[in-house]
Amino acid sequence: MENKRRLFLKTTSIAAASALLMPSSLKAMTVNAKKIRILIWDERSDAEKEAYDNFLGNCIADQLKKNPAFSVVSSGLNEAEQGISESLLNEADVLIWWGHVKQAEISPEKGKDIVERIKAGKLSFIALHSAHWATPFVQAMNEITKIRVLADGSIKEEDVKFVSPAKQYTIPKYDTRITPYVIERKFPDGHKTATVHLPICCFPSVRNDGKPSAVNVLMPNHPIMKGLPKNFKIPQTEMYDEPFHVPEPDQMLFEETWEKGEWFRSGMLWNLGKGKVFYFRPGHETFPVFKEEKVIQILSNAAMWMASVAKQ
Repeated sequence: MENKRRLFLKTTSIAAASALLMPSSLKAMTVNAKKIRILIWDERSDAEKEAYDNFLGNCIADQLKKNPAFSVVSSGLNEAEQGISESLLNEADVLIWWGHVKQAEISPEKGKDIVERIKAGKLSFIALHSAHWATPFVQAMNEITKIRVLADGSIKEEDVKFVSPAKQYTIPKYDTRITPYVIERKFPDGHKTATVHLPICCFPSVRNDGKPSAVNVLMPNHPIMKGLPKNFKIPQTEMYDEPFHVPEPDQMLFEETWEKGEWFRSGMLWNLGKGKVFYFRPGHETFPVFKEEKVIQILSNAAMWMASVAKQ
């Protein structure tokens, strides 16, 4: 496993309407503007009821509400405007997102709106577990890739062709070339063009047997990891195995391993414009991962820090 981890790290490429008419969820978010306003979006699938009586998102919300620094609202796909109306987003500092089997129901336009808010520093985004295929997460990874490719100015945007995966929601094989990657062509006159293959935002292997994972904190002094031990276990979780086809993170906060030797970069942070995107891997809707004290502590720390940084 350690050899696999080292090899992967070595070879990964690119580095108001009136109050009476206002929805109840929006009313809750406008109570205290000085608090960090958290919007938790949940797909609300029936499978969640195996581990969460009142859905996963509501479970997270109930725990985060215990922090007096937070104003927390939980919304879902079954609500008006899919639970992510412009009004709700306008009243949010942090968006925590969980989705699984209904990723495609969120439009590209809505994903783009969320990404633009992140870039402007108006919104911080936390993607949970299977939200690696959530519309806003995929679009955020695409945008990070595009920004990095064009960053040094050596290639003009009109000379770059961005290629999406041939099939949406593609599960790569272990020997699939890691995305994103760039193929450049340089002409005798110095002119350059490039074809950029955008990230698949997935990984080659999943095991849903509820085995524990071992968490290794890599950046113990990072605010998101405040108060966490160097190593701890999550009793039940779904396994993901590297390589994860996403742009190299700006910071990797923690990793997970499993008894069969699998390894995953489970806490990754990216800068996107003036905002930040945090991917939190542990989870599955049928396991009580989001009832774990250390898991909620990480999400609480992340919301607190990401919102405070964005306001600076």
